[in-house]
Amino acid sequence: MEPLTEAQVRASFVNCSKGEAKRLTVPRELANHPWDDLDFLGWRDPQSKVRGYLVAIRDGAPYGIVLRATDGSSGTPRKNLCTLCLTPHGPGGVALLVAPRAGKAGQNGDSVGTYLCADLQCSSYVRGKRVSDAGRLPESLSTEQRIERLATNLATFLARVG
Repeated sequence: MEPLTEAQVRASFVNCSKGEAKRLTVPRELANHPWDDLDFLGWRDPQSKVRGYLVAIRDGAPYGIVLRATDGSSGTPRKNLCTLCLTPHGPGGVALLVAPRAGKAGQNGDSVGTYLCADLQCSSYVRGKRVSDAGRLPESLSTEQRIERLATNLATFLARVG
C-alpha cells in the first residue's frame, strides 16, 4: 500500500459525514507505518472501544469506512475466525464489526457486518509478523497466496459497503 497522509485518510471515508471524518482519531505518525506490508490501514479508536476504521485502496484511490463493534455479549466466549485473513483467535480476538453502507442506503440505516480481527491487523497476521493467541491454521498456501486471499476478501467486503 502506498503511504497516505492524514488529509488523504480523512477525505477517504465514504460512510460518514465530512464533519465526522474531520473529528475522528487518525493514527499518529502515519509516515512511520510499515506501508509496504499493509493491505489496508486499520485501527481501533483509542477514545471509543466500539469504533474502528479501515482505509484501503479501491479503484486506485483511498477508500475509508467507519466500523462499529457490537457489544460482544453473545454468551460463552469461544474461538473465532476473521473473515478477511482467516486467522483464528481466542475469545475477544475477533469482533463483529458493522459498517453503515455508503450513500443513501447508509443514511437510511442499512449496514453490513463481518467478523474481523479485533485489532484490524490482518496484514500482519497473513505475513507472519503477528501470531494470534490461537496460533495459525495449517494450510499449504504461500504467504503471497494468503495476501491475495486477503485482498480478495477485503474487496468483497468493501463492495458490500458500497
